Amino acid sequence: MALIDNHGREVTYLRLAVTDRCNLRCFYCMPEEGIDYVKRKELLSYEEMVRLVTTLVDLGIKKLRITGGEPFLRKDMMRFLTMVSTLGLEQINITTNGTLTLPYVPKLKKLGIHSVNLSLDTLSEDRFFQITRRDSFEKVIKTFHALVDTGIRTKINMVVMEGKNDLDLIEMARLAKKYPVDVRFIEEMPFNGSGRSSDLVWNHMRIFDKLKAEFPDINRKEMKPGATAVTYEVPGFAGDLGIIAAYSRTFCGTCNRLRITPQGMIRTCLYDEGIFNIRDLMRSGASDLQLKEAVLQAIGQRAKDGFEAEKLRFNQASESMSTIGG
Repeated sequence: MALIDNHGREVTYLRLAVTDRCNLRCFYCMPEEGIDYVKRKELLSYEEMVRLVTTLVDLGIKKLRITGGEPFLRKDMMRFLTMVSTLGLEQINITTNGTLTLPYVPKLKKLGIHSVNLSLDTLSEDRFFQITRRDSFEKVIKTFHALVDTGIRTKINMVVMEGKNDLDLIEMARLAKKYPVDVRFIEEMPFNGSGRSSDLVWNHMRIFDKLKAEFPDINRKEMKPGATAVTYEVPGFAGDLGIIAAYSRTFCGTCNRLRITPQGMIRTCLYDEGIFNIRDLMRSGASDLQLKEAVLQAIGQRAKDGFEAEKLRFNQASESMSTIGG
């Protein structure tokens, strides 16, 4: 079976946020005062998430990304990863800020985790503290080297922010010269808890112009179906560079993603408010068939793109990114 939305796009990739908690408070995803975390009983249990993933694999989901918050803040995360590794997925990927990940790197390799996205916005320890409001730079760098040394495919996610880390863009790009990693530069989004939606200073075009000026031989690679990043190669680089137009939403036409928040809210677009709560449906006694029918109905009413999804919201987009799952 395949999950086909009302615009003919096949949905094959599930982003599952396992917690809304994060031990960093980055400017682009969380307000300085933090957020009100939901109670544990309101979160999907591991058993409920395994049931969900099993059901969605039956519908055609092939890839899974575990996100948060910070996934490794949740107790027994490796037990959960071991459970979902038996469900027939083609890929299991993880997004982490790297502060708690280091002890688990060998286990992730042994489990066959396909890739790890490591959030890292600067190579300056001082700017790292200013951005995250935490003194955890050394932990993240050690995690980076452990991932590379272990051979786990590693992608570095840098949110480019005017006046905060834009001066680090080229230095970050050079990580891909020395190491076989993908360094991806991401447009800042309005999900920082403030509802801010100002003019974007560092859009995907300006980011590319900056890279092109420094690396004139940069070449665009063929974009894979469903990819969010436009990927580039530079002669002599061990890895690649990428740009994700998250705010400009240039990749909506081929989006293959379905999102589930830690509380079980189904989101067919990052910019929508949520279609329905599948946790509540499960806890009301719904059968697997009823879960599938509800997901199919949601996919069948999917917005054309992020702009349409945002227009259909009742409230302005103002959530913390840590509560959405990115």
